[in-house]
Amino acid sequence: MSSSSAPSGSSMPALPRLTRAHAPLTHAVEIVNELGEREQVQIPAERPLTIYVDKRELVTLMTLGAQPELLVLGYLRNQRLVESVYDIESITVDWEVHAAAVRTRHGIARIEERTASKVVTTGCGQGSVFGGLMDEVDRIQLPDARLTQGQLYGIVNAIRLKETTYKSSGSVHGCALFQGEELLTFVEDVGRHNAIDTIAGWMWMNPEKPASGSPAEGSAPVPMAGADKVFYTTGRLTSEMVIKSAQMGVPIVVSRSGMTQMGHAVAQQLGLCAIGRATNRRFVCYSGAHRLVLQPELAQAPVVPPAQTAGPR
Repeated sequence: MSSSSAPSGSSMPALPRLTRAHAPLTHAVEIVNELGEREQVQIPAERPLTIYVDKRELVTLMTLGAQPELLVLGYLRNQRLVESVYDIESITVDWEVHAAAVRTRHGIARIEERTASKVVTTGCGQGSVFGGLMDEVDRIQLPDARLTQGQLYGIVNAIRLKETTYKSSGSVHGCALFQGEELLTFVEDVGRHNAIDTIAGWMWMNPEKPASGSPAEGSAPVPMAGADKVFYTTGRLTSEMVIKSAQMGVPIVVSRSGMTQMGHAVAQQLGLCAIGRATNRRFVCYSGAHRLVLQPELAQAPVVPPAQTAGPR
C-alpha cells in the first residue's frame, strides 16, 4: 500500500484543520405497539452529507453524523484518493446545508478519471467504492501479527459492555479498533462502511507516539499504524470491509456476523485473519488461522461446583 508519511522538507505541514460539527444521533417518533398503545421511541437520525473536494462535488453519503469530519477524511483515504493525511488542508462540515468542504494542499490528480467508475457494494446504507480500488489488492502487504483466543474473548466482552446507540434505538452498525484487548475507538453509523471510514480518519488524526516522546526536529508525526491493531464490526465481512481494513494495515478483523464469498476470497488472497460469528465464547475463523493463537480450553464453560449446604453433623 502507498505510504502515509508526510512529505520531506524543512517546513512540515500540520494535520488537517477539522470543524467539530454536531448533530443529534437519534430522533423521537411516536409508535403504536402490539397492544395498541401509543408511545415515543428513539430511532437513529439518518442524514445526507455531500462531499465537495476543492469545490468539486464528489459523492453524497448517508450517515448518522457522529464524527462527520473523520468520516470524510477516512472516505478519501480508503478510496485511495489521497495518499497522506498531509494532503488535506482542512475539512469543514456544515449541517445547515448538509455539506462537507474539503480543501487539499495540491489537488487530487486525475480525480475525474479515478472517480468515473463506481461499484455499489452490499450492506445497509448502500456503500460504494470507486472501481479502481478493487485492482489494488495485489499491492497490499499485511504485517505479521497474532491474536490469542483469550484476547478475542476480551474484545467480544468489551463490545458487549459498551454503551451504544444501538442499545437505545437499534438500526445502526458499530465498528471498533482494538490494540490487544484495549478499546481505542468505537464508531456507530447507519452503514458499517461509514463506520470503518471514520475509524480510518481517526487513525490518521492520531499519530503514533515516538519512543522519545516527541517527533524528531524537522519531521512530522507518523500516522497510526495498524500492525498491532484488530478491527471489529457488528456487520458481515464483505469484500469492501476486508479491503478497507487491509488498506488501514490492520491484519485481523472480527465480526459478530458472517462473511460473504467475495470477502472470503479477498481475505485469503491477502492472508488476512477473518473471524466471524464471534459471540460469547463462540467464533469461526474463515481465513488466516495462522494469525490466531488457539486456546481451546478457554472455550469450555467453567465448571461451577454445587453450593455446599451446612447440615447437622
